[in-house]
Amino acid sequence: MNDITENFTALYHPQSALVFYQTKGMQSDTYVECFDMDKHGNPINAHPLTIREANRLAKALKTKEEKESCLKPERIIGNHILHLDTLKGKVIWFTKIQQRELYFTHSLGIPKGKATIPALLWIADRNHLSIFALKSNRRPTEKTTLYNAPFFNVHQNGKVCMGTVDVRIKRSVSLEAFTSAWEDYFFNSYFSHLMGGHNPVNGNCVTLWESLVNTDKIFPIEALKKSKITLKNLI
Repeated sequence: MNDITENFTALYHPQSALVFYQTKGMQSDTYVECFDMDKHGNPINAHPLTIREANRLAKALKTKEEKESCLKPERIIGNHILHLDTLKGKVIWFTKIQQRELYFTHSLGIPKGKATIPALLWIADRNHLSIFALKSNRRPTEKTTLYNAPFFNVHQNGKVCMGTVDVRIKRSVSLEAFTSAWEDYFFNSYFSHLMGGHNPVNGNCVTLWESLVNTDKIFPIEALKKSKITLKNLI
């Protein structure tokens, strides 16, 4: 027989063991003894559990608990969720055509206000956000064509520059709170400039938003510029 254990992606080796001793009687007392493990997995070097070892154990258990609760849905997962990877803490979802309050820096000369925005595709983990536009409210598939998000502060590859925005996503955040937080971070920040000379729309981006803010006009689909990135590339 061949030993194939080295081919396993996650092989756990025993490092230490704890033995709990407890007295009997009305007022029981507990003592914890810690054992190191030799290379054969046998317990050696018995000693009282130190504060440092107890803190290390508590930290490991806390991390495990946080990972298990990360992106846990509070209710039935909505149809807008396209991909969920709890191990990487990554979510892909989409939003339909809607009106949102938009903010622009003074240098752009665009007043703040509500405007109709196209359907959007969102990709995020705890630290990064990417966004693309969609031509309809239909639920995207791997074959759905993606378009550049028609906003300032977005790179050609979809990555959003959050500037000085202090993004704080909790490790144990629920799925619903995660997606809602990222949408709020994006729309509550100020749009300020084009990224690397990249114009995300067909036409002038400033003129486009000047014509839409504080009106009931529908976002002009013809202004969307096709992206070379596909949804399949993002999963």
